Amino acid sequence: MMMKMKSVHRIQSVLLSAVLLMSSWCVQGLRVDVLPRRPLFRLGERHQLVCRVQDCPTMPSVSWSLLGDRPLTASVSTNRTQSVVTFDPVMMEHEGALLCKVSCGGETRQSRTSVRVYSFPSAPLISGQDHLKLGVESTLTCQVSDPYPAELLTLTWLRGDTVLQSIVGDPGSSSVRSEYTFTPEDQDSGSTISCRSTLDLQDLPAEDRTRQTSVSLNLLYAPVVTATPDSVLVMAGSLLNLTCSAEGNPEPDVTWSFRTADGRSEGRGRGRQLVVTAVSLSDDGRYECEARNSEGSQTAAVVITVHAPPTNTSLQVNPGEEVLEGQQVTFTCRSEGAPPTTLVLRREEVELQRTDPASSSSSLSFSLSSARLEDSAHYQCEASNQYGSQLVTSSVTVTAHPLQVDVRPLVSAAERGSALVFTCRASGCLHPPTLTWRRTDHNQTVHNQTVHNQTVHNQTVLQRTQQQDGVSLLHLQDVDLEDQGGYSCEAECDSVIRTKDAQIHVYSFPSDPVLEDPGPVLLGQEVVLRCDVSDVFSANQMRVDWLSVNRTLMSEVFRFSGSIQNVSSVLRHQVEEEQVLSCRVHLLTEDGGVRRSRTTSVHLHVHYPPRSTSLQVSPGEEVLEGQQVTFTCRSEGAPPTTLVLRREGVELQRTDPASSSSSLSLSLSSARLEDSAHYQCEASNQYGSQLVTSSVTVTAPPRNTTVLVLPSAVVQEGQNVTVCCQTISFPPSAVILKKLTNGTELYSTNGTFLLVNVTARDSGLYQVNVTNNLGYQVKVFSISVRERSTSLPASLSVAIIPAVCVAAGLAAAALLLDYLRRSRKKGFYQLPQSAPPSA
Repeated sequence: MMMKMKSVHRIQSVLLSAVLLMSSWCVQGLRVDVLPRRPLFRLGERHQLVCRVQDCPTMPSVSWSLLGDRPLTASVSTNRTQSVVTFDPVMMEHEGALLCKVSCGGETRQSRTSVRVYSFPSAPLISGQDHLKLGVESTLTCQVSDPYPAELLTLTWLRGDTVLQSIVGDPGSSSVRSEYTFTPEDQDSGSTISCRSTLDLQDLPAEDRTRQTSVSLNLLYAPVVTATPDSVLVMAGSLLNLTCSAEGNPEPDVTWSFRTADGRSEGRGRGRQLVVTAVSLSDDGRYECEARNSEGSQTAAVVITVHAPPTNTSLQVNPGEEVLEGQQVTFTCRSEGAPPTTLVLRREEVELQRTDPASSSSSLSFSLSSARLEDSAHYQCEASNQYGSQLVTSSVTVTAHPLQVDVRPLVSAAERGSALVFTCRASGCLHPPTLTWRRTDHNQTVHNQTVHNQTVHNQTVLQRTQQQDGVSLLHLQDVDLEDQGGYSCEAECDSVIRTKDAQIHVYSFPSDPVLEDPGPVLLGQEVVLRCDVSDVFSANQMRVDWLSVNRTLMSEVFRFSGSIQNVSSVLRHQVEEEQVLSCRVHLLTEDGGVRRSRTTSVHLHVHYPPRSTSLQVSPGEEVLEGQQVTFTCRSEGAPPTTLVLRREGVELQRTDPASSSSSLSLSLSSARLEDSAHYQCEASNQYGSQLVTSSVTVTAPPRNTTVLVLPSAVVQEGQNVTVCCQTISFPPSAVILKKLTNGTELYSTNGTFLLVNVTARDSGLYQVNVTNNLGYQVKVFSISVRERSTSLPASLSVAIIPAVCVAAGLAAAALLLDYLRRSRKKGFYQLPQSAPPSA
C-alpha cells in the first residue's frame, strides 16, 4: 500500500513538472500577428483583419479595440489560433490604429496595426466640351466626386503626352475639381483632350491608382460660305443650277433670295441648291445665299447675267437715201440684245462710228453736216455681241456739185523761225468763189499772220478773200510753236462748201547734241555718259540712239508736252576696248521716219591693269656656260606699264618711266654657273601689277679638275694614302679612280679615296675620271710605295694626312659654296652613290 501511494505521488510529481514545463514554454513562445500588416481598405467594400495567435496551448482570450475609446463597429469571430474582425462595409470610422490583445496562460501579448481607408469611386467627369466657340475663350471642367483622401488626389489635363496643367485636392473636400481655360482654334476641332486623376496613396495597386477620361472637342462656329460662284453667265431659256456650300457647327440652314432693281429682296428657295429650269431676262440680277445657325450667319452673292443674241436691227437715213451735196444726212442704227449689243456704222466696210463699250445704249446716231460726193456709198449697221451678230444695209446717193478745192502743201514740216506759204485753189465755180482760211485745232491767234482774225464756227478765221482766179495764199513768217497744227481752206460757191485741210509740224533742233568726254576710263568698269540736246521740240517723238560704231547700245524715246525742252539721255556702259561712242538724235515723223538727225561722238580712252605679261628666255631656260642669254619682258597695259626685271628679287633693269615701251630686254653675253637663278618680270601701273617667273639653269662640263695625293705621292709600306679630287661642273660629275696597271676602279661619293696600309703592289699609275653628261676630264698621277723606314710616328701621320686633306677639302668646299651661294644651290656638287672604296 505504501509502495502504491509512493508510485502515485511520483506520477503526480512528474505530471506537475511537465505541466509547469509546458506552461513555461508556452508563455515564453506566445506570438501575435495582425494580417494584413498594412491594411488599406476601400470604403463601402467588405474587408477582414486577422489576428493570428501562435504557440498558445490553451484557448486564448482575444480582444479588439480602437484607440481613443472609439467603438468598434465590426463583427469578431475567434477560435484557438486566430481572431477575425470583419468590416462590412468599410466606413470612415474604421480608419486609425487598431489593437489586438491576446491572453494565454496568464501571459498577454498585443499587436497594433493602422487601418487606412480610401475612396476612388469613379473616373474623372469632363464637361463643357460641347459648347466651345471658335476664337472665344472657353473653360473645360474636370471633376472627381467622393474621393478620399482628397488631398492625395491629383487632376492633370493632357493633350496627347503634353501636360497642360495639374492641381491637387484640398483636405476634407467631397470632390476635386479642375478648370482648364483656353481659346479654341481651327485645329482644335475634333481633337482629343484628357483629364487624368491619380490617387497618390502608398500600397494602392497601380491599376487602381490612376483613372483617365478623354473627350473630343466640339467647336461651335458661325457659318462660313466656302464655295459659291461670284457670277454666272446663262443664255435665256437654259437651265440655271446654283450651289452654295457652307460650313458651320451646328450645321447651317441655307436660304436663297433675289435682289430686285429697286433694292427689294424676294425669297427664291431653301437648301444648298437653287434650280431655275428656264431662265428669262427677268431672272437677270443679284442672288444672295445666306447660311445661318445658332452662332451667326454669312451671306454670299451671285450675279446672274442672262444673255441673248442681237435682234430687230434697223438703219434709218434722214432725209432719205438720195440727197444733194451739202445737205446734212443723219444715220440712226438700232438693235436689241443682251448684253447690250455693240453697234457699228460702216461706209463701204470702213468703220465710221461705234457705240462706247461702257455704255448700254441700244442706238447709234451719226451725222454728215454737209454731204459730199464721196459720201455716196453703201452704209451698214451691224449689231453684235458674243452670241451673234445682225447686219442691215442702206444705200445713199449724193448728187454732185462741180466745186472743187485743193491745198498745197497738205502737210508741211517747218523749222522754227522759217517762213511758209499755203496755196488754196478753187475750181468748178462759174463766179469768183469765197475762200476762207481757218485754224482747225484751236482758237488761238496765229503768229505773224497777214490779216486780222475772226472766230467763226468755233474756228479761228485767218483770212477771207474772193479772187477772180480762185486762188488764196496764206503766208506765215518766222514760224513758231504756236503756229503748229491744222489749217483748212474753205471754198463756198452757190451755197456749196468745199473744204481742204492742211497740217503744219513745227520743230526745233538748232544745234548738235553735247556729249562730254569722260576722260580715262577703266576697262570693265561702268562709265556714265550724258548726251544733252538743247532747245529741241518736235510734234512727234524724238529718239536718242547710243552707238558703238554701227552697233546700237541703247535707244531712248522722248515725247514733248508742247514747249521747247532741254533733253538729256544717260548711258551706263560697261567699258570694253578702245572704242568710239556716238549719241545720234533723230526727230521722227508721224509714221516713224526721220525728219532731222544730228550726231556727236566721243573717243573713250580705256585704261586697264597689266595683262598678258610674259618673260621669254632665249635660247631657252637651260643654257651652256658661256652662251649668250637674252631675257625679254613684255606686257600690255594702259597707261603703259613699268617693266622691272629681277634675279632672285634683286632688280637688274627697268623701263624708263618717260617711255611708252611695252617690252624690256636684258642680255648676258656669257652665261656663268652663278647665273642659274629665278628671274621675275613684273609689270605695273596705277591699276595693278602682274608678275611672271622663269628659272634659268646654266650647265658646264667638268673643268679645273685637280688631284691631291696625301701625305705625298711617295710613301712607305703600311701607310694610308688619301686621294682628293676637286672639279667645277653642272650637273654634278661622277668621280672614278682607276689603277691603270690592273684596271681596278674605285667610286667615291665625295671625291676622296682612301688607300689603307699600302704595299709595294699599290705602286703605279692612277687615273681620275670626272664625267657628267656634257663632258669629262681625266687626270693621271703615280704613287710610289717604298719599304718601311724610320718615319714620323704613326699617330702623327694619321693626324697630318686628314688635316691636310680636310684643309684641301675646305678650300674646295669654299670655292664650291661660293658658286652655290650665287646660284642658290642650282650647281650643288654631288657625286654619284657607288660601292664604298677599298684598298
